[in-house]
Amino acid sequence: MEKLNWGIIGCGTIAHEMAQSMLDMNHEIYAVSHHNSMEKALDFAMKYKIRNAYATVDDLLADENIDIVYIASPHNSHYDIMKKAILANKHILCEKAITVNDRQLEELVVLAKEHHVVIQEAMTIYHMPLYKKLKEIIDDGAIGKVKMIQVNFGSCKEYDVNNRFFSKELAGGALLDIGVYATSFARYFLSSKPNTVLTTVDYFETGVDEQSGIIMKNQDGQMVVMALTMRAKQPKRGVIAGEECFVEVNVYPRASKATITYTIDGHQEIIETGDSQKALQYEVIDMETDVINHTGEDVLQLSRDVSSLLSAIRCQWGMTYPFE
Repeated sequence: MEKLNWGIIGCGTIAHEMAQSMLDMNHEIYAVSHHNSMEKALDFAMKYKIRNAYATVDDLLADENIDIVYIASPHNSHYDIMKKAILANKHILCEKAITVNDRQLEELVVLAKEHHVVIQEAMTIYHMPLYKKLKEIIDDGAIGKVKMIQVNFGSCKEYDVNNRFFSKELAGGALLDIGVYATSFARYFLSSKPNTVLTTVDYFETGVDEQSGIIMKNQDGQMVVMALTMRAKQPKRGVIAGEECFVEVNVYPRASKATITYTIDGHQEIIETGDSQKALQYEVIDMETDVINHTGEDVLQLSRDVSSLLSAIRCQWGMTYPFE
């Protein structure tokens, strides 16, 4: 495969995980930057054997040798960084949620097409081998028509009003942090985007969504029921219910195993493929394939649909972020 130079923007937890994943693939990382902190960029570069460290995003984007940037900064910064990256003709793999609303994303999609730039969301669900296999099984009609998808995500974050997860200024809250996984799981297995959304929400004291219940339905009569919370643990469990059987996936963000239960006699089939430990490697492989082959529109459309749904949910709540 053609060698592509990667630049990493942001030095937080997920950036460390991505850098280690790339090293495990024997992928050289060309550059890194951290928001106005050369010290953090240098420390990161030293740890992961990165040749170039930059104090600012602008400096990194000015490096003509960089082909792809991986954006691992907080949600609220994604739009501005992506826009700069597109104008610098860099392909983009951006952490979820790719933008804080669909208006931002749609603007970037148009701009990326004008500059012949590939943009993708670092959403593990779109890249795990298990989901590609399950999609084939479901599309072949093995479980009958998909009727309902149930998906939960509960992450018990430590009570801390100063944590970014609870910061309205940083686009915190359950929906964009964990709800994006649940919504992506549901959309991946639906035949079309939902056009009906019903939802209720309970707020944390800082004004972000702490927990919510969401029901969605599409034009094909398929329904989705989601439950999200950031102050109580729930199993990360997704169920795809068809007319003939149901598929259950536990710890679904990076799953490598699913169970199909046939409703006629109750017998089960186990589907195992991929490796949960290589989740971010699959993102890198798919991203490079899309850049080289100028593909990825179908996957980007999933992100666009999810962004539209998340925006519709927040619209019903009447919840906006200060910078919107």
